[in-house]
Amino acid sequence: MGDELLSMKKIVEKYRDEWVLIVYEELDEDLNVKKGKVIAHSPRKDEIYARLSETRGKNVAIEYTGKLPEDLAVMF
Repeated sequence: MGDELLSMKKIVEKYRDEWVLIVYEELDEDLNVKKGKVIAHSPRKDEIYARLSETRGKNVAIEYTGKLPEDLAVMF
């Protein structure tokens, strides 16, 4: 894992309904990941956040590849 550069569409297909930690190579004009390398994936968000310390100095994004519940509140 982590060697293969994938489009976001392929990431969603390969890691359906999981949280993914991506070192991104390309973003679109809205800053959404277009291409990147998945360095961690899990159905549990806390496992992905625990891996963030390994990404110091890298351009990373955390994405969920499933459908988020409509009543979900996200805080930054």
